[in-house]
Amino acid sequence: MKGFVYQVVKEASRLLIKNFGRYKEKRGLAKEVVTKIDKAINELLVEKLKNKYPFNFLSEELGFINNKSEFTWVIDPLDGTANFAVGNPFFSISIALLHEQKPIFGLIYAPILKELYLAEEGKGSYLNGRPIEVSKISSLRKSYILYCEGGSKTNARIAKINFLVHPKVKDIRKLGSAALECAWVASGRAEGYYTLKISPWDVAAGVLLVEEAGGKVTDFKGKTWKPKKCNFIATNERIHKRLLSLINKNTT
Repeated sequence: MKGFVYQVVKEASRLLIKNFGRYKEKRGLAKEVVTKIDKAINELLVEKLKNKYPFNFLSEELGFINNKSEFTWVIDPLDGTANFAVGNPFFSISIALLHEQKPIFGLIYAPILKELYLAEEGKGSYLNGRPIEVSKISSLRKSYILYCEGGSKTNARIAKINFLVHPKVKDIRKLGSAALECAWVASGRAEGYYTLKISPWDVAAGVLLVEEAGGKVTDFKGKTWKPKKCNFIATNERIHKRLLSLINKNTT
């Protein structure tokens, strides 16, 4: 199955590569154009997977398709749409397979960066075939932290959180792709990532990547991640409690 999913994603990525950078000088039209690409890739992925593994589907473009299975494909055909539209290579295709509500397989592919992240339950996380693990840094002041607004309708709360977090850490950064931000935590490129009201298709594969790489994922209350829209934090585990406390301090 792993090889099949990868081949399907590679096929879909060719459409992204073909259209990458074509619309960066037409920003007024970029959203409309990219939306068409989103839908085309989503349809391709669903059709290919449905023919061989007809589980349930949950995706940004089609919502939930109930095929009465205990397994569910969770798909984001283009995570980092705004980046893609302006010629920024930080975008990806993200696919996870859930058993009930728990991720058991995750794949994130960044076609321009040529980075393939894979995770399987109990078998670890990998980048281009090599094992990866979260960083061993335990000091907040030495930590790089990633963030994004997620599904929040305004920047007000994320700005308030960043105001509290930034002075306490080495730096905060934004990639613009939730899937890749999770992948960077899993691969030790950052110690933590937080976001607001994130949809499950954005992070489902990333959840497994982080956990299989030795990290920790919860909501802002410290509860186990579930495939629903929620406030979200992923870390190398060593800084989890302190970063979570900092995020929640005076920001409710």
